[in-house]
Amino acid sequence: MSQILIHQAHCISTQDHQDRELRGASILIEDGLIKEVFEAKQFEEKGQHLLSKVDQVIEAKNHLVIPGMVNCHHHMVQSLTRAYLPVQNAELFSWLRGLYPIWANLRPEMVQVASKVAMAELLMSGCTTSSDHLYIYPNGVNLEDSIEAAKATGIRFTATRGSMSVGQSKGGLPPDRVVESEEFILKETQRLIEKWHDARHGSMLNISVAPCSPFTVSESLMEQSAKLARAFGVRLHTHLAENDHDIAYTKEKFNCTPTQYVERLGWVGEDVWHAHCVKIDAQGIDLFAKTRTSIAHCPCYNMRLASGILPLRKILNANVNVGLGVDGSASNDGAHMLAEARQAMLLARVAKSLEPFGCDTGPQEMTARDALKVATRGGAKSLGRQDIGQISPGFCADLALYRTDTLPMAGGSVHDPVGALMLCSSQLTDYTIVNGRVLVDKGEFKPFDLEPTVRRHNELALELTTL
Repeated sequence: MSQILIHQAHCISTQDHQDRELRGASILIEDGLIKEVFEAKQFEEKGQHLLSKVDQVIEAKNHLVIPGMVNCHHHMVQSLTRAYLPVQNAELFSWLRGLYPIWANLRPEMVQVASKVAMAELLMSGCTTSSDHLYIYPNGVNLEDSIEAAKATGIRFTATRGSMSVGQSKGGLPPDRVVESEEFILKETQRLIEKWHDARHGSMLNISVAPCSPFTVSESLMEQSAKLARAFGVRLHTHLAENDHDIAYTKEKFNCTPTQYVERLGWVGEDVWHAHCVKIDAQGIDLFAKTRTSIAHCPCYNMRLASGILPLRKILNANVNVGLGVDGSASNDGAHMLAEARQAMLLARVAKSLEPFGCDTGPQEMTARDALKVATRGGAKSLGRQDIGQISPGFCADLALYRTDTLPMAGGSVHDPVGALMLCSSQLTDYTIVNGRVLVDKGEFKPFDLEPTVRRHNELALELTTL
């Protein structure tokens, strides 16, 4: 039985159902779960004996503790094409057309190394659970390449089996050489679910079904994928309503809006989360609220490709669940989860300039605590997890600890440490704990040596873009 005590934290933002923020409190971790949260006085009376009995004590008087953040949408392999010059200033469709031919040369080692780099960056920024949407499988690549990377880093992982089946010859966007047959996609997806999906409390690995987008797969594949997912009790994920070209494509090909399209195909419900939805209309918001469909909001990506601004406050006010995603590292071009949460907060404050969603509001559109809730509990709900996203007994011991005595937090931490975490310059964690394992320890990444991994990643990035 392994025990860790986080002792007398400067502040703990529990994100529990009472939204408690505790000063001087302590957390007992036992066998990967939160055993107990002691308020300051309670620890003095009942917990002092633990200091000499647990395996590790983390003195946290200079730390803010939050639940590990949850990344709901990513394309980790794209770390290899970060800041790729030919598409730095492209919008979505031209960006994809420029990168599809490059990604067609991916090899299994490239996926493994790129995923390890992306996961390490997430962990060091305070993210403890991440999904990944891998939808291109050339040259022997398979989803196990991502799964092995997750095992190596120790991150809690939702691996989504993405797919593309409609190439350019059939009116789709991707080149024909990167699409797969629909029969194979469904068969391979079922194999992965049966082999890897773990639905137990505290699971480290879930599998989800994730056809890529309306402009890369057929209606038939969408329908069959939904049936497959529900037969096995796993979740559904895809891109939706990303930008104006996406809206135009859906209108031209299917004579409807994106949300009407997914409703028709059975892609709404508590077991579905859609990435982006920047161009969702009022009818679509109502549909998602009624069906409890979730959205993965990716603000940096949306800004980088000039796709638009999600009307986040309007969507939250409609009781639609929203999680946060850093999205692909060739369109963000980073995986700093805390920075993403800060961006979501700031961007929501200027969403009033959008039409038709403009309203007479300002900074109150999104508070620091609103943003943190989206990044933790909102993300947990998007991924269908009831065991992460808050600091409460019985929940997974997934925590991020940030120093409050650093240069970025100077001044802010004495006024409001939770507010300062979001409003001040984004920093890396001092400790990141996943499943009761300390993966970042005093700022040092522990699972493997980053220097040779980054060196190999850069070699592969050059190789991929010069083939």
